[in-house]
Amino acid sequence: MRFTTYRKYDGGILDALNLQELLDRLADFLLRSGFAGTPEDQPWWAEWDELHEGDRSLDALKEAILRALIESGQLTPEMLRELGGEGEGDEEVRERIAELLDQIVQRLVEEGYLDLTQPPRMPEGHQTMVGTGRIDEGAEAARQVDFRLTGKGLDFLSYRTLKDLLSAIGKSSFGSHDTPHLATGIEAEAASRPYEFGDAMNLDIPGTLTRALRRGGVRVPLDLDYDDLLVHQAEYRSSCATVLLLDVSHSMILYGEDRFTPAKKVALALSHLIRTRYPGDTLRVITFGDRAQELPLGRLAEASVGPYHTNTAEGLKLARRLLLAQKKDMRQIIMITDGKPSAITLEDGRVYKNPVGLDARVLRETFREVAACRKAGILINTFMLARDPALVQFVSKVCELARGRAYFTSTMTLGQYIMRDFLRRRTRRV
Repeated sequence: MRFTTYRKYDGGILDALNLQELLDRLADFLLRSGFAGTPEDQPWWAEWDELHEGDRSLDALKEAILRALIESGQLTPEMLRELGGEGEGDEEVRERIAELLDQIVQRLVEEGYLDLTQPPRMPEGHQTMVGTGRIDEGAEAARQVDFRLTGKGLDFLSYRTLKDLLSAIGKSSFGSHDTPHLATGIEAEAASRPYEFGDAMNLDIPGTLTRALRRGGVRVPLDLDYDDLLVHQAEYRSSCATVLLLDVSHSMILYGEDRFTPAKKVALALSHLIRTRYPGDTLRVITFGDRAQELPLGRLAEASVGPYHTNTAEGLKLARRLLLAQKKDMRQIIMITDGKPSAITLEDGRVYKNPVGLDARVLRETFREVAACRKAGILINTFMLARDPALVQFVSKVCELARGRAYFTSTMTLGQYIMRDFLRRRTRRV
């Protein structure tokens, strides 16, 4: 007779680890902006180590994972004591922690959330971890391996960010953009009306039969005439083309506050919302510093600010060109900035810069682009991350010319303001 002996399963940390919860905790690190310049580009008042936060190395990733594990309380007391320098210097514990981090990274890669430029290598020596304890001295091997978010990873963070933003502003309708116009659609939201040529055949069956019976009486077969046809009316749903203008000038990450990472999160959330709830809409992202350029959404997580001025005029010009190329009922620009315009692009391609103040030449060219957007029927809504009087003066003029709106917000409320504005806006035909 065969016997089977069962024993209690003693699962490890990796077995109980929720990867999606871990990614949630790593979101700030994975989307961290950093500073694109060199040490020579930094202002005299800033520390280079504080500016260059966008470290994409495997070594930095493992440290972030370790911090997330500590915050979630998933490490054993023995491991915590070792990391805090209070342990007995147990080599076996250190190796277990290093092996755990390697396994977590490998799982993130296997699940398709991360991609490494080259396969992760097991460190030959030791690397420094959080706390005074030491895990590995040979961190160079990990520093030479860079990582990036995959499409699946970006999509997951986009969904989580959107969920957080919508939960922060309360219940929101996810339908298409509402308009005052009525059309024949699938969803009945108004009284029926007689059918007209070209309408969708969304028949009001009870109403149609009632008209036919009233006209011809109760008999079989039923005499159905063209004039008996009634169709349901639904609110006309419009499509919208949106360009998100992101300021990447140096002030977006200096002065002790990272203002660019929250802006990136908003872009990811908007992208997910449009893709899943407004399939007829489009979203393009443009960054503007010394020059303006379109940024593919797939590269948004890696975007960073730099030693740039604020060329608002070129950003608006590029946004207008992208929007006019799309046949949509509604076109809008969402501009996120924390500084007044300080640069323009001249006809010969050179960039004229004046960081001191509101240069008349820069303002004149910027307002010309604002007026061109209004003439093209493009709405401009501006979200300001600073309350500099010069910036307020500039944005007030932009709103006056473009008939848009301005919002004073912070990095904490930026996403809520933008999502609320996007979801509540009533579409007008322009």
